[in-house]
Amino acid sequence: MNTILVIGGSRYFGKSLVTKARDAGHEVTLLNRGSSAPPSGVDRLVADRDDEEALRAALGGRTFDTVIDQVCYTPQQAAVARRVFAGRTGRYVMTSTMEVYDPATLPAPATLPAPVPGGGPVPVTEDSLDPLRARAARGHGPAFAYADGKRRAEAVFLRDPVFPYVSVRAAHVLGGGREDFTGRLAHYVERIAAGTPVDVREAPYTTSFIHHTEIADLLYWAAGQSFTGPVNAASHGALDARGLSELVAERVGRRPRYRVVGEGAEASPFSFDRAYAMDNSRAASLGFDFDRVSDWLPAAIAEAAAIAEAAAVGA
Repeated sequence: MNTILVIGGSRYFGKSLVTKARDAGHEVTLLNRGSSAPPSGVDRLVADRDDEEALRAALGGRTFDTVIDQVCYTPQQAAVARRVFAGRTGRYVMTSTMEVYDPATLPAPATLPAPVPGGGPVPVTEDSLDPLRARAARGHGPAFAYADGKRRAEAVFLRDPVFPYVSVRAAHVLGGGREDFTGRLAHYVERIAAGTPVDVREAPYTTSFIHHTEIADLLYWAAGQSFTGPVNAASHGALDARGLSELVAERVGRRPRYRVVGEGAEASPFSFDRAYAMDNSRAASLGFDFDRVSDWLPAAIAEAAAIAEAAAVGA
């Protein structure tokens, strides 16, 4: 049995991660600000991770075999965690994101593969991006802040490491029905069912996805391994927004309508103006067995459609 601390882990796939580790017989502790109670059999520590002294006080003399950080969004949060957990953990796993590869938020010149309009996916590997060598980027808006914050947080952990460190760069997470708070899959279900056009870019660039239980499985797996550094987490098989729409149409029984948006205009989720797929071969070669998007996506769509249909009946 190992001791595992999960920072965050109170919603969506974080909840699945916590219960998976508990059910496997590990001693699991959840650290959050007290907004939600842990599942039975899981201990909880209450602290604001941004408050270094409060975090130290909550931890006391505790040490852990592994820390899984679900909610590290900024270099400042990473710096606090690096100082506090130095000497307290044998392994640190940070949930990162595929957004770190987003060319729109990278400082020029970008080192990622050039997009191929209308072609197949251009998957990026982990070594396509070295956070330690990325120059300061300039931009604005939530998407920029999220991507840049994750990149710079990774760099803090990688620079002069004080514990073995892994960053799991997760693809777009789907599935889970009501647990999916993002509303991205529901966007497609509701629009197509209502006959409302789906706003898409002209070129069908593909992107990567992963099921909510699969990313929980991968994080749990990564916690028990010995490799370090970044690892991409994406199911096999990239998909574009039109392909997703066609699958939704099969479930709701109505053909999708599309509205092509121009440069700079907002499109539906997952419709990009650039290649946006990840290569998952590093994790696969290390022993993780990925699912295929085509195997789990229809059921995820059915979950979202059932929720939308129930809401329509109750309206």
